[in-house]
Amino acid sequence: MRRLGALLVTLAMAAVAGPSAAANLEASVWAITPDEAQCHTDLELVAHSGAIAPVTLVSDGEHVALRFTRDGVPSQAFLPIRVDRKPYANLVQRTGEEGLAVMGLSDETLSAMRHGKILQIAWLADEAVSASLSGAAQGIADLKICGAQVASQHRAREAELEAQRARAAADARARALADEQLAAARAQTAAAEAVRQRAAAEAEELAARAEQQRAMAQAEQERQLAEQNRQRAVAAQQQYYSSYYGDRQPPPAEPAPWGYYRPYYPR
Repeated sequence: MRRLGALLVTLAMAAVAGPSAAANLEASVWAITPDEAQCHTDLELVAHSGAIAPVTLVSDGEHVALRFTRDGVPSQAFLPIRVDRKPYANLVQRTGEEGLAVMGLSDETLSAMRHGKILQIAWLADEAVSASLSGAAQGIADLKICGAQVASQHRAREAELEAQRARAAADARARALADEQLAAARAQTAAAEAVRQRAAAEAEELAARAEQQRAMAQAEQERQLAEQNRQRAVAAQQQYYSSYYGDRQPPPAEPAPWGYYRPYYPR
């Protein structure tokens, strides 16, 4: 694991010799790795049998926690870790991942780790495991500095993303409102156009009825005028016959004689 590789090999060799040898080891500079919102450094604790139990120290600049994996870890527990054989109990909480838990390290625990020589954990594996704390003072300080910087950048990115989401949501609401207003305006325009067309149709129908009534009135007037003219003609004829024949009735008109038509051929 990066610059801790040499340390891990040495720790594994020292585990065979026992914890006294591990306490005298000089660790290299801690390798700090930035994550998305925090920084971490990996440690490997070694048992007498040579078994290795990996743990990770993580920090967001404000807090430092010990992250580890163990089957059957409870949802919450108050467990001790030892620095130079002195116990420091801290709260352990299981995360959503199976077997993954985090121990938040108190200021007292961190101070002991900065000044201590060896870290021991009895419950992490089937047997007690330990690791050298040489370089822990600078390593923990660097871890917190890195975590503070990464967390600050993460908060800035999250704030920018939140602002972008807020702007996008505001733009979406504005577009939805504009679309709604446009739809309402179009609906009003369509309704007004329908009213106009209905009024125009009614006006045309009224005009057609008026024209029909005018035509009927004119036809009735012409019929009445023709009837009056006929009646005047009949009256004039009767007056003529009365003045010519007196009380006598005019003879009936004789029908035209019947015969063959003979065409005329001039000579």
